[in-house]
Amino acid sequence: MKHKLDKWLVGAVIFICLFGIVMIYSASCIWADYKFHDAFKFVKAQSIFFVIGLLLMYFLSNFDHHIFKKKANTLLFGCFILLVLVLIPGIGTVRNGSRSWFGIGSLGIQPSEFAKIGLIIFVSKYLANNQKLMFNIKKGVLPILLIIMVFFGLIMLEPDFGTAMVMVLTLIVLIFISGVKVDFFVKIGLLGLAGIIVLIIIAPYRMARIVSFLNPWSDPLGSGFQIIQSLYAIGPGGLLGQGFMKSRQKHFYLPEPQTDFIFSIISEEFGFLGVLIVTSLFFFIFYRAIRIAMKASDLFSKYLAFGLAFGLIIQAILNLMVVVGIIPVTGVTLPFLSYGGSSLLVSMASIGIILNISKNN
Repeated sequence: MKHKLDKWLVGAVIFICLFGIVMIYSASCIWADYKFHDAFKFVKAQSIFFVIGLLLMYFLSNFDHHIFKKKANTLLFGCFILLVLVLIPGIGTVRNGSRSWFGIGSLGIQPSEFAKIGLIIFVSKYLANNQKLMFNIKKGVLPILLIIMVFFGLIMLEPDFGTAMVMVLTLIVLIFISGVKVDFFVKIGLLGLAGIIVLIIIAPYRMARIVSFLNPWSDPLGSGFQIIQSLYAIGPGGLLGQGFMKSRQKHFYLPEPQTDFIFSIISEEFGFLGVLIVTSLFFFIFYRAIRIAMKASDLFSKYLAFGLAFGLIIQAILNLMVVVGIIPVTGVTLPFLSYGGSSLLVSMASIGIILNISKNN
């Protein structure tokens, strides 16, 4: 039996996206006017992606998500090919030191964002088909972990540590709720921690981020610059903020504030009230998605809804933790709010699939 769309979820997503477009204008207008002589440059691009995202969300909400289960292997292989192609000079475009983009004019598409959904679909299918095997670490868990690590390695070659971490954390949580013993995750956690330490040691810029995280003022004009400027934005916000369009940090202090650090501008202009509204919206969206997952009619749908919901909330939490200085800078965008076409499309596509699952519950 099919049901109507979850209007509360749709309303919350549209509202947070529109608020994001407004804040992208506020955060980017000074920088865009100076560099491109067009204060609306980033807003126009994000608005186009928002319209495309709405159409994609509507289409996927009416597209039988069980077809994804049948095509999971093909989707995963396609994502693998894209991640390989983007590493090839002349095909992939380097931005901010990372070869993780396909350049299309002035716009860019990030295949690692779409790989997250491809992997969630594939892992959901695997868990649904091998439910009994998941209690056997060697036969059930290790094969899927090997596939996840292959994709993790490809994304790290770009390098894009933030996206890779969001992907791995999401899939580990998904595997955890399938019933795998807790002691296995303790061992994996220790192994993962050792791996992260190695990745930090072999890449000096990651070590610089760790040092700047522990003491940003040790290099205030270098590795600590972003987090210091972010904290300078958040600090004066107070209860109600400085007022819309009245941020000081967007005046060439906080680099490209419309992307990873847009939450800093929201905090500065709308204060604690703005922080409360944004975080409440994220947890409301997460609550509605988890509610849909709990009511899903089959295992694949349940795992798929859980995976997409965890992917969104984990990415949001990591971004907020970076902005307030709890963890080192990872380069993770804030879903629905940060400027970026790939991030917005993937976030809205995730909601579209969740809405289709709710219609089939």
